[in-house]
Amino acid sequence: MKIIKYFIIIFFTIIHGTLNANEKEFNEWLVKFKVYALEKKISEKTFNLAMSDVVFLPKVIKYDRFQPEFYEDTKTYISKRTSKQKVNKGAQLYELNRDFINMIDNKFSVEKELLLALMGIETNFGTYVGKMDILSSLATLSFDQRRSDFFTNELITILQLIDAGKIDHDILYGSWAGAFGFFQFMPSTIDNYAIDYDKNNIIELKSTVDSFASAANYINKIGWKKNQPFS
Repeated sequence: MKIIKYFIIIFFTIIHGTLNANEKEFNEWLVKFKVYALEKKISEKTFNLAMSDVVFLPKVIKYDRFQPEFYEDTKTYISKRTSKQKVNKGAQLYELNRDFINMIDNKFSVEKELLLALMGIETNFGTYVGKMDILSSLATLSFDQRRSDFFTNELITILQLIDAGKIDHDILYGSWAGAFGFFQFMPSTIDNYAIDYDKNNIIELKSTVDSFASAANYINKIGWKKNQPFS
């Protein structure tokens, strides 16, 4: 028993030491990243406001290394994300917003069934949009070496959107990878395709109006052809 206890102590000592080292390196990286962000024309006021509470999130690295898409076969992946209950929930959402969703379907030439299916898969029709601090998630993944360039660009983009007043930084909670809203848009997708459809001067991707219009605009702009077979 003593040997087991020693191993447990050693294990947690190593883990604790690694986390402390990562946090120290992350904080050093954050100082350098601020310089880079200011060079990218992010105002210092916005940077300080948005990034003041950013922290290193070890579990984000864990999630990145163990994504379901990496290890689940197609049947298992789909079966976990589809159910009769989910279909009924989508039908209820459609009935509550029938006129608006039909109008989006017609205006953007994207089938309402596709939009509803995507929303159901991504966030269970807005009931699970994620609780991670997106800025901390993006910063952690930018600091990490596996896909640093990609996530650095995403972090800069979200800071630019905050700086321009298009996104409210106080509500930026979403997936571990930095995706946001009912359809889980990454910052670059928000920048390129999201729409302030209700014209209230801010993009609200946790609202039915802006999120559906933005998703339809995105699908339309990347070349979707309504009522044609997928190939």
